[in-house]
Amino acid sequence: MNAKTATAQQARQVTMSRPPIVSAEDWERARQELLVKEKALTRARDALAADRRRMPWLAVTKTYAFDGPQGKASLLDLFEGRHQLVVYRAFFEPGVYGWPEHACRGCSLGADQVAHLAHLNARDTTLAYVSRAPQEDIARLKARMGWEMPWYTITDSFDADFGVDEWHGHNVFFRDGEQVYRTYFINVRGDEAMGTTWSYLDATPLGRQEVWEDSPQGYPQTATYKWWNWHDNYDPDAAPDQRWAEVTDAGEAAFRNREG
Repeated sequence: MNAKTATAQQARQVTMSRPPIVSAEDWERARQELLVKEKALTRARDALAADRRRMPWLAVTKTYAFDGPQGKASLLDLFEGRHQLVVYRAFFEPGVYGWPEHACRGCSLGADQVAHLAHLNARDTTLAYVSRAPQEDIARLKARMGWEMPWYTITDSFDADFGVDEWHGHNVFFRDGEQVYRTYFINVRGDEAMGTTWSYLDATPLGRQEVWEDSPQGYPQTATYKWWNWHDNYDPDAAPDQRWAEVTDAGEAAFRNREG
């Protein structure tokens, strides 16, 4: 260990008041007490997502244009043919800290957390990033950082109209034919939780689309767990894999027995 490393480690050492050291039985008892609160939080999160699915929608009446890897793109094009769209406004443009080598550190940290898009796509949902940087800079940044999400260039008032001209945020949209609706908006610290397949789906009007969810009548829902797949193996026309169905049925039964 060199002197520089030793100095850095010493700088990280802090004096802290540690919790009590207990027996395995007392530790498990404390964990079970905390688990009650954690399950309550999970149920509250599910209830919040159910409320989002009942949010009123706002019709998007303006036409928006973006630059994309294949040229000009409309807001409808960003859906890539799916019904749901989550758009994250990332700050990568002149004047932003890190330009032109990097996007904003916070937006970059968020981009590093984005789950594999195949799982979202399997639930009829598209994720897209938008910034004001030109496409050649976006392509360079994505290649450098290993990011694969679709990323478009804002060319008009989209960011100002949807509350992301001065700060980051996720806007959620739904497409009914040619008509687009704004259904939800998450920003500030709400963005911290985004990045997983579940956090994106829980922000959408259709949710995870599993039968256990509290959704309005007629919303599309399929059997719990059965649609899950390897990210390179999704086939929208394939029936649920029978062996996987048996595995998940057994898992659900075990969970029910444990909680019963």
